[in-house]
Amino acid sequence: MEKLRQDFLQIHSDDNVLVALRDLPAGYLAHFDGIAIELKQDVQSKHKFTITTLEKDSDVLMYGVLVGKTNCKITEGELITVDNLRHASDDFRLSERKTSWNRPDISAFVNRTFNGFYRRNGTVGTANYWLVIPLVFCENRNILTLKSALEEKLGYKVESKDYADEVDTLISKYKNGASAQDLLQLDLSPAGIKKGSTRLFENVDGVKFLNHDMGCGGTRLDSDALCGLLAGYITHPNVAGATVLSLGCQHAQASILKDEIAKRDPHFDKPLYIFEQQFEGTEQDLMQKALKATFAGLADVNKQTRQPATLDKLCIGLECGGSDGFSGISANPALGYVSDMIVNMGGSVILAEFPELCGVEQELSDRCIDEETAEKFMSLMKIYNAKAEADGSGFYMNPSPGNIKDGLITDAIKSAGAAKKGGTSPVTAVVDYPELANQPGLNLLCTPGNDVESTTAEVGSGANIVLFTTGLGTPTGNPIAPVIKVSTNTKTFEKMSDIIDVNCGTIIDGEETIEEAAYRILDFVIQVASGEVQPKAVKLGQDDFIPWRRGVSL
Repeated sequence: MEKLRQDFLQIHSDDNVLVALRDLPAGYLAHFDGIAIELKQDVQSKHKFTITTLEKDSDVLMYGVLVGKTNCKITEGELITVDNLRHASDDFRLSERKTSWNRPDISAFVNRTFNGFYRRNGTVGTANYWLVIPLVFCENRNILTLKSALEEKLGYKVESKDYADEVDTLISKYKNGASAQDLLQLDLSPAGIKKGSTRLFENVDGVKFLNHDMGCGGTRLDSDALCGLLAGYITHPNVAGATVLSLGCQHAQASILKDEIAKRDPHFDKPLYIFEQQFEGTEQDLMQKALKATFAGLADVNKQTRQPATLDKLCIGLECGGSDGFSGISANPALGYVSDMIVNMGGSVILAEFPELCGVEQELSDRCIDEETAEKFMSLMKIYNAKAEADGSGFYMNPSPGNIKDGLITDAIKSAGAAKKGGTSPVTAVVDYPELANQPGLNLLCTPGNDVESTTAEVGSGANIVLFTTGLGTPTGNPIAPVIKVSTNTKTFEKMSDIIDVNCGTIIDGEETIEEAAYRILDFVIQVASGEVQPKAVKLGQDDFIPWRRGVSL
């Protein structure tokens, strides 16, 4: 692909709008396809303007698909806005299979390996964690107590900024009579870095303490799904063992958790300790048993070490959050090329966030390897959207205020760009939450568009690394799978360099092609998978974990 060195872009030859790659003033002449289009208003970068005059109720096309209909007549060179464009997308139906694809060049990676942790079920972890989790929200306090007791003593407390000196300065100024206005004008000194202590168990990357607000009080469907999600984390290749706290009387029973573990790994052999508070009696008895078991388990799994693994052992979760008008032009297509490379090497990728596939259902269903898989995908999409509409919403309400401000006017525009993360390879599996989605090839996993819920689900379904694109910036991470943040534009990358790892704004700036950026991303993935580099989210201890609640609370 050619490098972008222009002011605007037609993404697909069928599109009747152009995307501004720079801020363009009113009166600017956009020379396109032998004509000069004069802009009627200022057009900020990432936003779109029309190629020709469009009458009311005309189709607007981007990425070669329908992304909206006009609410009024829009003249040539006019800015597309939420006022003059409404969401619209094409219907979809079962059609012929279109599974041919252009396999990318993988010669630079064909002999590469990463150093990971082998599990007896054949999977390979990119990290080695111990989990401490509650089966029900009643145990959250006990989980946090265990965290307080163990984390720092074992050397797993994350290095963090310590703002205590700044607070001392504010207290001193206040005691000396400073007004509220004086306090606001203070130039506080930079925060110091509090260093973490040395790890006691050098081959264990961390002990992760999860909290959630589920397990009882909701539907049995939700509590069963929670057990499935937690089973996905316990059997995950990045997890060496787990300690589970249960109250005893809740919907999410330990027996259900064990059944879900057996579904995912019939020969499960990791250390797993489950304690029920109502059986153990006093809190002291419960906590002492949990502490002893966790410590003994850590001593046991510390014997595990990293070994070379081929890249087909990678299962990459694909995610986006804080998306902008460049997402579908830079970072998402770059991830799509990475996805195709991983698939071409026999690995697995997971494309989720079903509300953000609205408008591209036909393409994805056509790419499914057989009709049964295609029908499952279309059914899940229809059921999910119908449920959202019954609850007073719908996929058309997916774009956030930040998305809209930065050029994603309709859900179909957002979706068409978001789907680019999945590349061009055939869809080998369609999976409903919270089942495993780690088959070789491209897996479609039904999750919400919510960043953390979707990332949580992808990891529970087998992703051992997550690639996460963002245009506006987000700190999102995960407790057990490294989350690599990829910026769609250079401005955000430079402004939020403390939380973003990779810049794909180089594509917009004309410094790299999509393929060149993809090679750079995959090289970084290998370093992260080997434990040689920590992504920013891991360094910051950004352990976001939110199970998807589908039902109502009872």
